Amino acid sequence: MRIAFHALLIAILATGSAFAEFNAEQPTAMVTGGNRGIGLEFVRQLAERDWNVIATARKPESAEALTALAESHPNISVVQLDVTDHARIDALAIEYKDQPIDVLINNAAITPKYASAYKKLDGVDFDMSEMSYAVNAEGPLKIAQAFMPNIAASEQKKLIVISSKAGSFATGPKMPMMYSYRASKAALNMFMYTLAFETPKKGVTLTLLSPGMVNTMGPDGPKMPKAIEPSESVSKMLAIIDGLTPEDNGRFISYEDGSDIPW
Repeated sequence: MRIAFHALLIAILATGSAFAEFNAEQPTAMVTGGNRGIGLEFVRQLAERDWNVIATARKPESAEALTALAESHPNISVVQLDVTDHARIDALAIEYKDQPIDVLINNAAITPKYASAYKKLDGVDFDMSEMSYAVNAEGPLKIAQAFMPNIAASEQKKLIVISSKAGSFATGPKMPMMYSYRASKAALNMFMYTLAFETPKKGVTLTLLSPGMVNTMGPDGPKMPKAIEPSESVSKMLAIIDGLTPEDNGRFISYEDGSDIPW
């Protein structure tokens, strides 16, 4: 019976979306890039709180961990979404037009492979640079544009953007590394800094979070020195998200203690 359900769910995911059993009495979150790493952990921890969770993945049919999580948590809705596909974003917004979203977590991102992270000027890949900008900067802005009415219609009205200290001119690494990633995160920060002048008019609190250096490659992948696990990063970020107020609109803050990160 479990195998049959799994096969049916995979078939549904491959064609578009799988609507979960949402509880109207519980808050709703949307997490982009919910198939692995930080995004998957957000989905897990929010689902365990009994929240309704809309979890997006670029290829849900191959997102085994997310699919398994959705099998055991009927409050998770897994939907196909590539954040560079603006037509699909608009279509999904129409699909969920009547669903308030209390917390939208803009998490989907592309990060450099470990081997290419330290390449200098002569190693810059401009195709990767364009992709990084499309995914890391434009994608979250388009998601915010499409789903702002859902956030504004909710009780909590929180738009959360996962950024990085790597995109900060003040605190980023003082060395030539991750050209494309750092530039895309700096662009993301500026997009959201600008948007934060508009969100108060909608009653929405927009906050950027730095998740720290997180091991997103799993137990068998390469691990950066001093990297923390997704469970630690997400639990601390959720504690911060819980306590956000309208006064936190436009802030760029650390997962560790909620302190401000300079732009």
